[in-house]
Amino acid sequence: MRLLLAAPRLLTSPAAAALCRGPHLPPTAPCRGAPRRWGSSFNVPPSAEFVARPVGICSMLRLPVRASAEGLDAAFVGVPLDTGTSNRPGARFGPRQIRAESAMVRRHNASTGAAPFDSLLVADVGDVNVNLYNLPASCRLIREAFQKIVASGCVPLTLGGDHTITYPILQAVAEKHGPVGLVHVDAHTDTSDRALGEKIYHGTPFRRCVDEGLLDCSRVVQIGIRGSSYAPDPYKYCREQGFRVVLAEDCWLKSLVPLMAEVRQQMGAKPVYISFDIDGLDPAYAPGTGTPEIAGLTPSQALEIIRGCRGLNIVGCDLVEVAPMYDVSGNTALLGANLLFEMLCVLPGVKTM
Repeated sequence: MRLLLAAPRLLTSPAAAALCRGPHLPPTAPCRGAPRRWGSSFNVPPSAEFVARPVGICSMLRLPVRASAEGLDAAFVGVPLDTGTSNRPGARFGPRQIRAESAMVRRHNASTGAAPFDSLLVADVGDVNVNLYNLPASCRLIREAFQKIVASGCVPLTLGGDHTITYPILQAVAEKHGPVGLVHVDAHTDTSDRALGEKIYHGTPFRRCVDEGLLDCSRVVQIGIRGSSYAPDPYKYCREQGFRVVLAEDCWLKSLVPLMAEVRQQMGAKPVYISFDIDGLDPAYAPGTGTPEIAGLTPSQALEIIRGCRGLNIVGCDLVEVAPMYDVSGNTALLGANLLFEMLCVLPGVKTM
């Protein structure tokens, strides 16, 4: 069975290759035979100074598209699933819109000096071919796809999709690395046991992960948690497992740099996974999501959290719950694309310039 059945393909015909070399596009366009450019031995996003942003296949950061993760250091992979949503659907369209908005992201991180495309071989490996009519089957398909990605030695950076997808991804990641630490940004803890009799949906992934021993519970931090609840003490389960829960109101009007220093100490040198639900941010900044909660984090705090993970042994990341139709501006997906770029920038092996 093929790993990723929904991945777009690079231009491969003689006519397409001639187009890449001809007067219509410069040789830096994202076509086969010219994915490495501007003095780097790795794949580099084309500059809008030479290739217009609307030109080319709609891939993440306009990187080359690969059919598998073999030989890659890191890969962007889409999981267009929203069958597990409890409120507004639409996250199945998240990967497509995040890719479209990612055309605005450039090669270097000028703020941190990180140069991921001079350090790692990165590509877009397309989408997992999920089953929108069967959530357990989709979880199996996701797990099998990520088992192959992780087994190849590639670090996955995932475009969601609702938060259900993190459960089967972590099944695959923990199969290789053992129980992992977790930096989880969200408005919700996603540790419910069940809803409407079902144990798998976007409110239960981390409960299922605990049940299966996928998490090192002493190294789990949940940041941005807020909102009304069904119980008077909605975080009791998390505390009992040993999670650190950082409420949104404890983050208001302050820098999160000191918090992330504590998180780095908590995580240590063992494997860590980053899971970022876009609803961790205030809906004033990210309205395009299914379960928005008021009074959330700011984009600058999101950057502090992700940049604060630099130096950790990060073995995978995801950005979930972008539902584009609730934000006609596209800004939620643009924010998601930038946060995924920031995650790429803190991966092990990324050097600074």
